[in-house]
Amino acid sequence: MPKKNPGNLTGLDWLYYRLEILGYTSLSEFAADVGINKGNLYRYFALESKPSIALLPVLCASLSVDVTELLRALGVVL
Repeated sequence: MPKKNPGNLTGLDWLYYRLEILGYTSLSEFAADVGINKGNLYRYFALESKPSIALLPVLCASLSVDVTELLRALGVVL
């Protein structure tokens, strides 16, 4: 069971929290399932780059979150 409060998490901490909830054991496993390059996913959630708007629905569906939560995790919305 995840130990941290998800409301306080952003970036990679948030992503790994979500992946644990969804039953993924690695970023590689998740990337392969959703068909997004692992390096790109890492850069998005390390807050080094932003995903294209076309990827937002895919990420929301894959991570089972709404767009506001995803954008908050990506550091776009406070």
